[in-house]
Amino acid sequence: MADVLKLRGGAALSSFRLEKIETALAAQGISARLYAEFWHFAETSAPLGTEENDVLGRILSYGEPADPQRAVGNPLVVLPRAGTVSPWSSKATDIAEHCGLHNVLRVERGMAVYACDAAGKPLAGAALEALKPLIHDRMTEQVVESLDAAEGLFRHFEPKPMQSVDILSGGRAALDAANSEFGLALSEDEIDYLLENYRKLGRNPTDVELTMFAQANSEHCRHKIFNADFIVDGEKQPQSLFGMIRETHKAHPEGTVVAYSDNSSVIEGAEIERFYPQPGSAEYRFDRQTAHILMKVETHNHPTAISPFPGAATGSGGELRDEGSTGRGGKPKVGLSGFTVSNLNLPDAVQPWEEPTYGKPERIASALDIMIEGPIGAAAFNNEFGRPNVCGYFRTFEEDCNGERRGYHKPIMIAGGMGNICAIHVGKNDLPDGSLLIQLGGPSFLIGMGGGAASSMTTGTNTADLDFDSVQRGNPEIERRAQEVIDRCWQLGERNPIQSIHDVGAGGLSNAFPELVDGADRGAVFELRKVHIEERGMSPKEVWSNESQERYVLAILPQDLMLFENLCERERCPFAVVGRATTEKQLIVTDEHFGNSPVDMPMEVLLGKPPKMTRDVTRVQPQLPQFDSSLINLKEAAYRVLRLPTVADKNFLITIGDRTVGGMTARDQMVGPWQVPVADVAVTTMGYNTTLGEAMAMGERTPLALISGPASGRMAVGEVLTNIAAASIRDLGDVKLSANWMASAGHPGEDANLYDTVKAVALDLCRDLGISIPVGKDSMSMKTVWSEDGESKQVTAPLSLIISAFAPVSDARKTLTPALATDEESDLLLIDLGAGKCRLGGSALAQVYKQIGNNCPDVVSTERLKAFFATVQKLNAEDRILAYHDRSDGGLLAAVAEMMFASRAGVTLEIDELCIDRRCRQRGAHEFSPEDVARAENGRVMGVLFNEELGAVLQVKRSDTAAVIAAFMNAGLSAELHVIGSLNGDDRLKIKKRNRLLLDEPRVALQQAWSETSWRIQRLRDNPVCADAEYARITDKNDKGLFAKLTFDPSENIAAPFIATGAKPKIAILREQGVNGQVEMAAAFDRAGFAATDVHMSDIISGRIQLADFKGVAACGGFSYGDVLGAGEGWAKSILFNPQARAQFEAFFQRADSFGLGVCNGCQMMANLSGIIPGAQAWPKFTRNQSEQFEARFVMAELPQSPSLFFSGMAGSQIPVVVSHGEGFANFSQQGDIGQAIVVMRYVDNGGKVTETYPYNPNGSPQGIAGVTTADGRFSIMMPHPERVFRTVQMSWHPEGWGEDSPWLRMFRNARKMLG
Repeated sequence: MADVLKLRGGAALSSFRLEKIETALAAQGISARLYAEFWHFAETSAPLGTEENDVLGRILSYGEPADPQRAVGNPLVVLPRAGTVSPWSSKATDIAEHCGLHNVLRVERGMAVYACDAAGKPLAGAALEALKPLIHDRMTEQVVESLDAAEGLFRHFEPKPMQSVDILSGGRAALDAANSEFGLALSEDEIDYLLENYRKLGRNPTDVELTMFAQANSEHCRHKIFNADFIVDGEKQPQSLFGMIRETHKAHPEGTVVAYSDNSSVIEGAEIERFYPQPGSAEYRFDRQTAHILMKVETHNHPTAISPFPGAATGSGGELRDEGSTGRGGKPKVGLSGFTVSNLNLPDAVQPWEEPTYGKPERIASALDIMIEGPIGAAAFNNEFGRPNVCGYFRTFEEDCNGERRGYHKPIMIAGGMGNICAIHVGKNDLPDGSLLIQLGGPSFLIGMGGGAASSMTTGTNTADLDFDSVQRGNPEIERRAQEVIDRCWQLGERNPIQSIHDVGAGGLSNAFPELVDGADRGAVFELRKVHIEERGMSPKEVWSNESQERYVLAILPQDLMLFENLCERERCPFAVVGRATTEKQLIVTDEHFGNSPVDMPMEVLLGKPPKMTRDVTRVQPQLPQFDSSLINLKEAAYRVLRLPTVADKNFLITIGDRTVGGMTARDQMVGPWQVPVADVAVTTMGYNTTLGEAMAMGERTPLALISGPASGRMAVGEVLTNIAAASIRDLGDVKLSANWMASAGHPGEDANLYDTVKAVALDLCRDLGISIPVGKDSMSMKTVWSEDGESKQVTAPLSLIISAFAPVSDARKTLTPALATDEESDLLLIDLGAGKCRLGGSALAQVYKQIGNNCPDVVSTERLKAFFATVQKLNAEDRILAYHDRSDGGLLAAVAEMMFASRAGVTLEIDELCIDRRCRQRGAHEFSPEDVARAENGRVMGVLFNEELGAVLQVKRSDTAAVIAAFMNAGLSAELHVIGSLNGDDRLKIKKRNRLLLDEPRVALQQAWSETSWRIQRLRDNPVCADAEYARITDKNDKGLFAKLTFDPSENIAAPFIATGAKPKIAILREQGVNGQVEMAAAFDRAGFAATDVHMSDIISGRIQLADFKGVAACGGFSYGDVLGAGEGWAKSILFNPQARAQFEAFFQRADSFGLGVCNGCQMMANLSGIIPGAQAWPKFTRNQSEQFEARFVMAELPQSPSLFFSGMAGSQIPVVVSHGEGFANFSQQGDIGQAIVVMRYVDNGGKVTETYPYNPNGSPQGIAGVTTADGRFSIMMPHPERVFRTVQMSWHPEGWGEDSPWLRMFRNARKMLG
């Protein structure tokens, strides 16, 4: 074994993180004091010299210094799981390589945890065992009891040989045994199919072939249930589930380019100017082309149940790859995510509807743990890859129904999004004989084995070890590199070398490569040892079928190999030519190490047609009591419903995710001056010089399925349409749906319920509405089973349909939001598409009173729904709607309350008209007593306020009320229209009936209840001090929200005279691997008159590009090297310790005519270069946010007087700006001088005062410091992102009247003016 060096690192856990672990131990009766520090382990091929040791030590010096005096006793050491290489290691090793440490083979990191009791004696025995699960993730990490044990990470073993299963002599029994041992999840028919075919071949199958077949033919991959024949109640059905869904496209193909045949669906976009670096020159320019819209939504339920962070992270990563691997290469753009879990059971805040608790199997995470870790995993992957997440949902549900527990112990984790693809690249090309078959991206690890099969099984029926093996690890930074290669390919236009491409997901290479060649009607020959392998001891089965992430497979022509190799080399993206396509449809995998062929089988056997499944199912009619709301107290109900997580504030899910990277977000979740997460729809622009765009929204009503599956399906579609109606969409037929179906197949009644629901949605509703479902996915194993104290337990999810809608947008600026206009005399209107039925079955109100009901909402009329959509679009185009919010979870009361929260305004509702129908009927019933009438009237009130029938609340100018009413009446919606109230000046929600106040509650108190769950989860997950500070904002009556104070005219183009000369100064748009914010930076400088050029650090190190050729440098945002050695530090060290790079940068900084801008990651990097930047010696380092969480927010920034060339003439302005970072704290304790630093930007509160208060100051920087400059003003760095909001349409909120250019464009124009 090579030498292994051990180097002490910095402090690993902050005091509040340690306190949380100590508190968890105390709950078990263990008193402990903890300390944690990082240790680094470096595997070297030869002893390092003195200089090399010094460089390695300096590279690994980052973060808060360790305190060795607290390291008492022997530590528990948390390491990556044996046989794996952590994503941290991959990136840190890259940095070492780029710093010239070529003898360093691998750098790995561990965390040493020291634990003592109150007397200072080291913990031992049971106390130490209790600590272990609190400090590591058992899916991706291990705990050892000495630092020396870390050397085991670097032990290498000879490859394990393949195995054969002796069916020729052992028959079916041998295959049955292999099925169980390997966790293959083969059906009886599939076992028979394999026996028959291998007997025809006259040989035994290898374990490689069996594993490959099991993954390729798993329910997860082949959707056998959705393609099955159905017999329902003894009657053979004419179509399969998938057949019915396909009918939607057959009936309405218009607007759909690709359906059901690729990794994503493609719908028609528009001819636009796309902005990207031109092949050859690398100069950013606009290129006019037809760009279509990609749409895809996936689930990653099983891995998220087992290990929430990596499960959700790789779910997002997998869906991203689907978009990138559509056609001949697509471009992911924006994402969505969603979660459904069982009851949270928050500590010290268990809600009435959550009792009594039911328990869970030990091997899966609790609902609360899923919602603490899972969303961070999804957000972290999106953040690091560089895709904004701008849409989602969150539901909790767990209740007894028909004598059994229904809920989501196996959660739903939704990952989806949309992107763009050039029209000429939509189709995959045929593959000529000899086409090269390539693996692009990361290497193979011994992780993610059998994920496709495991995801197809009921949770709890697999063995724990196989469940754990099926979870992958994520490395978004290398996936970003692979996507950059794909981008360089499609940007070549007709010369795109990619002939066909697929992502590597379930089944690994064993599924992806066969799919790639089968789509071209080809076979293939592969050499196993050409696959990039990180763990040499893996068996052939493990190499071929592991589900290591961040990989694509693609085909190129042999003559394009050098071009492709050059693109990969520039992006530092690994690739390998693994095989070649053949005309013979045989799949052969050779293994030069063992001199055999682990795979040698006909393609038709692998991907042919095993016996088709038949589902003989029976309907089960639920027997459910009616939900009686007549005795419920309105005030109590209001507060309960607002606290239900499904209804409540989703802030804790949203601020952890970047929503603006890429610079094309026009409408994210956050609404209004107070940035409240209540938006109905997400909207993006299609480019940087157009207001054409794309919209997406989500809808789901899963609890209704316990009453009526078809109703739940129809309502999911109805909800998504009332959500996406807030965007400017030409026609309802432009809306395309993705349907994600989940059920517990085989559970009594569920298969029939599924069939009826698919039929109701696909054959009836969508056909009547004129919309199609060109993409979707299914997960048919939504049940959890386990044994507890000898009792068999199970939790079965309701039939669940999650609908995501996508559409092209006519004008991204005309997106309606729930934020009420408070400066207009106005009326509130309810459009009740439920026809006054007020059905409460499956509602939030029923749930918070531990009931379900037996009469649920449904789509009353498709014609009225279409008329509603068209009328909203017409009124929006006429600017007659001030605010809009759909009615869904929580009903009318929740919808109006959320509009109040977004605007900090009071509302008075008058509900007499809504109640009148029921009251008139009841008054004619003389046998009713006054008490009966009172109860009935109270029940009607509850129905009016809390029913979740389709509908929407509109705010309109009072002067427009008559015209709006006329528009709805002309559309045939007169009975559905109700004027229900107006704003009041009391900041209260008042609900009146017959001039009697039924409810009179302060908006503040209601909003506190609504935000309580978010606050409590933030306290558990993040720094509780920061969580408390944000929660306290609700009560701050002096918080006037975002505003703008300008000392200049943003419409004045001060660069125009210089642009008119035709001169375009060159600026290097600088990026390193992992940087993701370069395109929007280039777009901002381009608009200001610069010639922006894409410059990768590999260009500088290789000498391809010289900084001497540029006037300016802009270092962009992102996650260089995944920020593994401190934010921006790895990037900086790869410059400081690389002679070629350092020489170029030093020369550039010393020039008198140069200038530079560093934003976010670029700011962090340049701060670490302060020693070679003249006048930058007082700059701080930027370290972990005080919240210890990634912060994505829209905050107020002030521009003080400074010499910065960027902010000339802007001093005194206060403007909202985007922040998106995890390490933005200006830390002068590690470097710099706060007294000497020249500040160019400070965070201010919503009163305009410089602040250190969270969340106005998102990172806690002293004196609100957000950016600094040099004395001559040539070099400025800042954590906020002005380049993402240089257009007004990019701003989540802005004052009325601003034009196309936002105030932030002035700083880029200032730079152009300075150059003359």
